Amino acid sequence: MSLVLRITLVAVGRARGGPEAALVDDYVRRLRWPFTLVEVQARKATLQSDALKAEEAQAIRAKLPAGAALVALDERGRLLDSRGFAGALGGFAEAGRREVALIIGGADGLDAGLRDQADLVVALGRLTFPHMLVRALIAEQIYRAQTILDGHPYHRD
Repeated sequence: MSLVLRITLVAVGRARGGPEAALVDDYVRRLRWPFTLVEVQARKATLQSDALKAEEAQAIRAKLPAGAALVALDERGRLLDSRGFAGALGGFAEAGRREVALIIGGADGLDAGLRDQADLVVALGRLTFPHMLVRALIAEQIYRAQTILDGHPYHRD
């Protein structure tokens, strides 16, 4: 039996239709790992940057599965290649942590306390990406990680 991880992606903001949402759906359909997308909101109109990030962090924490390995997507994170990302996910499973939660913060980024709580902080690069595009990029990388861990030829070095 191949490795199975339960993946939860907790993201600030509501997805709108469009090509990014279609890409997420495409990669999620390909996954054999259970995948859940959870969207959270904060009162943007009434809060400034640090207070907003703190409220978003509270909303994210409320949706994290108990005991899940936490992967924060943040520009200050480690730059991994696809094999490194797959290895990190596989490492969580080898350590008995079969549930992984990935988090995407709001437009101002992640609260430092939430970022510090993460088991792994990953940057998708040093460029700034729209949040909906980040969802598509990480959905593809989760699928790619699954295929790497399965020995499937989807990924080529």
